[in-house]
Amino acid sequence: MSEPPSESATVATEPSADWDELAVDRPGGHVYQSRAWAEHRQGSGWRPLFVSTRGLRILALTRPWPLVGGASAYLPRGPAPVVPADELGGGLWAATKTLAGEGIDVVAIDPEVPADDAAWRSWLRRAGYRPIDEIQPSRHRLTLPLGPGAADDDVFSGIAKSTRQRIRKAEKAGIAVVRHDARTADPGGPGDGFVGPAEEPALALDRFYDLLAETGERKDFSFGPRSEFVGWWTLALAAGHLVYLEARDGNASGELLAGLVLYRHGQRLSTVHSGDPASARETHPGALHLLRWRAIQLAIREGCIEMDLGGVDVPGARREPREGEPMHGLYQHKLSFGARWLELAGAHERVIRPNRYRAGRLVARVRRLVPLGA
Repeated sequence: MSEPPSESATVATEPSADWDELAVDRPGGHVYQSRAWAEHRQGSGWRPLFVSTRGLRILALTRPWPLVGGASAYLPRGPAPVVPADELGGGLWAATKTLAGEGIDVVAIDPEVPADDAAWRSWLRRAGYRPIDEIQPSRHRLTLPLGPGAADDDVFSGIAKSTRQRIRKAEKAGIAVVRHDARTADPGGPGDGFVGPAEEPALALDRFYDLLAETGERKDFSFGPRSEFVGWWTLALAAGHLVYLEARDGNASGELLAGLVLYRHGQRLSTVHSGDPASARETHPGALHLLRWRAIQLAIREGCIEMDLGGVDVPGARREPREGEPMHGLYQHKLSFGARWLELAGAHERVIRPNRYRAGRLVARVRRLVPLGA
């Protein structure tokens, strides 16, 4: 490995006591660098390693190659850009060297660093990282900066007129927004725009999976196993990293009109999944608009620096969707809330031991095609 200057790093099989505080909660932090995500992925066969540098905590999910020894590592949305890009690059190189010493043959990364950050691009080149296809569904995202002193009225005035009208119409129609959130004992406090849930979070999240699957079928995309999604959502909600909002007709027990899953991390709320029944789009067309507005209000109330409205780019089109393309409608919907397109640097990898990397990938592919005992 070439040797750009960097700091040192240590590695452990258990997270430090301040792990989430330093990897998740700071500006730029990400829930996929959390203790909860490590626990969840460990249940799927990944081995988490917890790498620490002077200023960073970096979760590495590792998986051994069958038969040939060695392993691959993925830093999910990491290293989280909680420090300036030059410091982040030094920490990444320290982590890469440390993981190489643990027998890792390739390291994949996809932190949410802006594409125009010259210091980050320089570090990637110096450390031998090359671009790869995205690991997460989207490379870029839509962002609504908030900042200190953000107020509901000011942010609402920046929303497109037609979207404001749909929000107000949904409010007048009596749509209730139910908030599932482990960080508050009173999600339905007076005047905050939410009501408390009428059922346990696990039941609500299981029902949301059905709603998401229906939405995916309508828009021609699919999801993984129910247990994988609902299990993670439940774990993340219990850890305070996830908020689930429901739009219901009239009250907390009314007909489910839409659902919205948000991550709470990095002093921002991030849209992860949204869904609504086709029938609700006819009877209550503003339900999802109201959910997004309530999410923005919650972000303002919590002093967030940003409302992240998520991505809309798809494989083969890592750019802003154009009119006539499948994601263009969702793109316009999110833009109507005052969001702007934010280009990110995307996923990269560093191959450390090319021969074992190639052999490991080949054997793993054969194992998938020809299971043991076949």
